Amino acid sequence: MQPHAGDRPSPWIVRWSHLVPAGGSVLDVACGSGRHLRWFFERNHPVVGVDQSPAAIKFAATLGEAIQADIEGGPWPLTGRRFDAVVVTNYLWRPLLPTLVASVAPGGALLYETFAQGQETVGRPARADFLLAPGELLRACEGLRVVAFEDGFLDAPPRFVQRIAAVRPVAESTSGLRLPLAS
Repeated sequence: MQPHAGDRPSPWIVRWSHLVPAGGSVLDVACGSGRHLRWFFERNHPVVGVDQSPAAIKFAATLGEAIQADIEGGPWPLTGRRFDAVVVTNYLWRPLLPTLVASVAPGGALLYETFAQGQETVGRPARADFLLAPGELLRACEGLRVVAFEDGFLDAPPRFVQRIAAVRPVAESTSGLRLPLAS
């Protein structure tokens, strides 16, 4: 699987990538063509991609650790591992949400963006199984400190999304924690 020239990283991921510690490890879940793996790799982050597609894994292996796994039908292949960033875009498997949140290391970030209810009125995916309910992603991230959350409609291309940028504080106390809102 070769990346496409127009296969740019999500603006949401780019915008909040400054929350990832310098040189920190990045896990891209359902990494697909590797657009986020490539983006973080180019910024000196060790990257790990997980996907069920052999073609996706073949490309991911050129950048870092690549794990081919059916994360919906099989066991989570990264049990016990934590990452300085967990990145997920355009993918939803609800039973995996607690595992993804638990995979964020202290001081690390969860950057997540996927489709939300309303998407069925403008295109695919249209099945409720693949669309977040209002505030669902926000509720799934309890235990993390939410820096940014959006739930709404984007024009180009037309789509309904939920997206979150959240961090796991290093210490129990989060008072005085400085989380920049812009890079």
